Amino acid sequence: MPYVFDCDQRHELSFPELRRLIGGKAANLSVMARDLGLPVPPAFTISTAACNEYLARGWPDALDGELREHMARMEERVGQRFGDPVEPLLVSVRSGAPVSMPGMMDTILNLGLNDATAAGLAARSGSPKFAANCRKRFEAMFRDIVGVETVPADAWVQLRAAIEAVFRSWNSDRARTYREREGIPDDLGTAVTVQAMVFGNRSVDSGTGVLFTRNPATGEPLLYGDVMFNAQGEDVVAGTHSPQPIAVLDERMPAVGRELRDYAARLERHNADLCDIEFTIEHGKLWMLQCRVGKRSPQAALRIAVDMAEDPGFPLTRAEAVRRIAGILADPPQRMTERVDAGPPLTTGLPASPGVACGEIVTSPDAAVEAAAAGRAVILVRAETSPDDVHGMAKAAGILTATGGLASHAAVVARGWGIPAVVGASAVTVGEAEVVIGDCTLAAGETITIDGATGDVFAGAAAGAATVVPEVATLRAWARELGIAVGEEAVGEAAAGEAAAGEAAAGAQPGPATSGQPGAGPTVLTTDGVLRVLVVKGYGTPESIAAALLSTPDEIGDLLDRLVADGLAEIAAGSFRLTRDGKAVGAERMAADREAWGTANAVAALDAFLALDQRMKATVTAWQMREVDGAPAFNDHTDPGYDAGVLADLAALHADAAAWLRPLVAGLPRLVAYLERLDRASAAAQAGDHRYIASPRVDSYHGAWFELHEDLIQLAGRSRADEVAAGRA
Repeated sequence: MPYVFDCDQRHELSFPELRRLIGGKAANLSVMARDLGLPVPPAFTISTAACNEYLARGWPDALDGELREHMARMEERVGQRFGDPVEPLLVSVRSGAPVSMPGMMDTILNLGLNDATAAGLAARSGSPKFAANCRKRFEAMFRDIVGVETVPADAWVQLRAAIEAVFRSWNSDRARTYREREGIPDDLGTAVTVQAMVFGNRSVDSGTGVLFTRNPATGEPLLYGDVMFNAQGEDVVAGTHSPQPIAVLDERMPAVGRELRDYAARLERHNADLCDIEFTIEHGKLWMLQCRVGKRSPQAALRIAVDMAEDPGFPLTRAEAVRRIAGILADPPQRMTERVDAGPPLTTGLPASPGVACGEIVTSPDAAVEAAAAGRAVILVRAETSPDDVHGMAKAAGILTATGGLASHAAVVARGWGIPAVVGASAVTVGEAEVVIGDCTLAAGETITIDGATGDVFAGAAAGAATVVPEVATLRAWARELGIAVGEEAVGEAAAGEAAAGEAAAGAQPGPATSGQPGAGPTVLTTDGVLRVLVVKGYGTPESIAAALLSTPDEIGDLLDRLVADGLAEIAAGSFRLTRDGKAVGAERMAADREAWGTANAVAALDAFLALDQRMKATVTAWQMREVDGAPAFNDHTDPGYDAGVLADLAALHADAAAWLRPLVAGLPRLVAYLERLDRASAAAQAGDHRYIASPRVDSYHGAWFELHEDLIQLAGRSRADEVAAGRA
């Protein structure tokens, strides 16, 4: 499979599969450019597979040639050349994980500038000041992100260094912290999108902005976001500048404002959800740079679900709305209805994430972690936050910043995590050991209260009365009508269901599962079975989870609903994943399996698997690549004899793997599901459906094999990272 894909390339993949291959950013760019016909600058994307290959074994040999091929296509489309001194093509290099991680990885803008191309840009634009500004931004970003003192002059050297830096940023401390908090698997990797630059800093009729199709703090159905004129995108999200509200566009550039509203409405309907959109305006022309499902506060999530489901013209049913927010109803958000003993606020900033938080002042993320570990509630007060602050933000009861707008890093992350936040409070000055708010000086350790719904900041503890938001009653009523267990109402039902399932499983013998398919599994379907699948897969659609259990989406739907209602799983970007509590329970289940099977047996099984795994990797590689004239090339499957040889190798591998796996089933009966999946995939591949060798669109041999490997790793008490480091994975 190639490593690089054009933005408007057509794929025969489902959207979740596409997102897994090229990341969420590129998958959404593809939808905007190809399916919706929106103005998107030309781009190509290096896949997550390339990232994982790079992190495991270094720069892939085939990648340089693919980059030059796709850059040539981009040059032809824009009429400029990368590295050319007369008509220089500049690009951005942006990360894009399969699951949204806003601001956690690295981006470099204006790449391709050196002495010659900067002169060419100045001549072409008629503005040496603009060219100098672009070069200054680029070189500062490059030095900071790539970690060098001198920026290389060769544009191609710049590009490779930037791509490698983005790949490495997948394993940065901030990215790991965010993934841990969000429950994002560590083995997904990030894609890298290379896109032709459009310049919001080119002139007074240029600009850049970030908007949400609805208010992500309250759910109000109005465009919400920030715009800055004569600026580039990082100026908005970094929180180091004070942007203007998005409504200013309607006054300053009314035609662009109307166009942007139209695109926002189309994207929201296409996604059937709140959208987070990044755009740039160059000389009055609107360009769409990014769209993703937006992070929102729990309060906003409830209102958005109700509003969308009650709109007869909107493509979201009540059942879908209830399932989307089922986890929130277990502990619904409250809003302040009355405040007492507070006195006047010290200052008022932008209400970025609703909720009232009270705690002691800390001015560094490390201090927030330390205080939280000691059991103290803290308000993290910063001039602005950056992705490097996420470990402290994750531990804070609330966040207060002096600068930044409603689309800044602090605002987006706080809303996504349900942390009250006030941003852009310009009266706040942050020192190392004290905070000045207006005329009041407060030492670190003193108590303040913030109200993320109003933007107010108070000295001391501001008491008040709160009530559950009204959408909770509506959604619970819908859930009862539809028979969907959610929130508090699900606790008794889920416990009873678990008990019944446990009794059934305890008395069951190996045989067919409830799907009625012969040999489908050792026990009836239970939530524990679904939970174990999510432990191994990390995340999955109902279809992929059902395939792992040899079942159907309909049969496991109630089990997934039950896990969500119990707070053990949640829905994110159309897939299910375990919550923090779910991971803890999953770890307990895996530990119980390890104890029942015996750690020594699990380790021995993993060790024996490794030789088979090397054969598996060689077989799949041989199916995808072959040698032509002494050089590796993609297998175009025009040589029936070659393909027949690979299929014979797969059949021999499967015979040996099945002989190895069958005796293990006696020690751990649930492993029989892997044997059944491998049998089916092998039979389908030998019968001519070659998707079942390695395609992610079906439950392929490679897919079942990968999950078996992950299961064995965890049963042995190890991690895939440990195995990769040891050269065993």
